[in-house]
Amino acid sequence: MTYQALEHARVRKHLLLLSAMAWVLLLNGSDIARMPAHCPTMSAGAMPLSASFRMLLTMNPPASLAAGWALMLVAMMPPVLMAPVLYIRLCSFAHRRARSTALFITGYAAIWMALGGVLVGIELAVKSIALPRFVPAAGVVLLALIWQFSPVKQRCLNRCHAHPNLAAFGFAADFDALSFGVTHGIWCAGSCWALMLCPMLLPHGHIAAMAGAAALIFSERLEQAMPPCWRWRGLGKVTRIVVAQAQIRLHALQVRRVPSTSGA
Repeated sequence: MTYQALEHARVRKHLLLLSAMAWVLLLNGSDIARMPAHCPTMSAGAMPLSASFRMLLTMNPPASLAAGWALMLVAMMPPVLMAPVLYIRLCSFAHRRARSTALFITGYAAIWMALGGVLVGIELAVKSIALPRFVPAAGVVLLALIWQFSPVKQRCLNRCHAHPNLAAFGFAADFDALSFGVTHGIWCAGSCWALMLCPMLLPHGHIAAMAGAAALIFSERLEQAMPPCWRWRGLGKVTRIVVAQAQIRLHALQVRRVPSTSGA
């Protein structure tokens, strides 16, 4: 096995383990995984919008919201970071790899945490309004579908495949690693923001919706860069890989069942 293959296996193992640990916390109902609660009085329309919003903030402190958003990111995003993390490690000297990786992750996480403040604010604002629960859910699903088809989404995905030249020494290397994380985070957030908002506004099935969004986000990253246009972007490559693997295994099983004629 080549050095690059070994490094790829190491990166994949650690990132998938990190993601799995976050999913375990989510599935076990960790306190930091709670979605913002509904204001108990807002359905009756007895409170002004500002008062409902303040009550939701009281019920869900900002620190708790930030922790829940961070856990959501740790669960969903590590699989799509395998390619850029592998790239930055292969472009760094051995004694700088951990540092460069940490700087990349810091820049990437900073963008997503900033966007999280916006998305959580939208979630709280929507939940402060006395609307039937299916209305915001239907609205965010429609919004996500439109964004999924849009050429702007493809432009963001194309930029997610871009890996810039990285300096090898000193401050320039640190700056390039951090800048790469920030840039990659911007284009990743531009691509995925609508899919990330969907689980937050659904009345039920948050974890299942997160898993579906994570699978869709990962599948999109397996595709090559394409010309921006209106088209569906979904589970195409993952489906082709699963079908191909199933055909290979089925063929191998059929070969084993064929009686040996070597002794005839």
